Amino acid sequence: MSGLLLDTHVIVWLASSFHRVPVRVRNSLEAADDLWVSPVSSFEIAQKVRLGKLPGAEGILARWDELLDELMATETPLTHREMAKAGSLLWEHRDPFDRMLVATAQLQGMQIVTKDAAIRSFSEVSCVDWA
Repeated sequence: MSGLLLDTHVIVWLASSFHRVPVRVRNSLEAADDLWVSPVSSFEIAQKVRLGKLPGAEGILARWDELLDELMATETPLTHREMAKAGSLLWEHRDPFDRMLVATAQLQGMQIVTKDAAIRSFSEVSCVDWA
């Protein structure tokens, strides 16, 4: 596998605040051969909705499959390999969602599309230029 793996906030922004994703990044998404979304992102969105940190995002979850079709994205497999890798990363970042996304990108040879400075600063993962 290869291609671009969308971080959760990018999925949310593409679904609800398209303008927050820079034109250059949107062009990279359109030019990509393969766009990937992790099921971890649906978990993260659901948890943030439950905690009141992402009001209004229930709609994203309700139309998840339709959204993936619109983005021409495919869900990544999520196996014990990704989970074990996420837990063993030599990275002080404690966000389990970010760790799972990074592990998936590493194991599958993907670049991550993210604005997240913590992920972008981790030298062991490749990220699409956000500027």
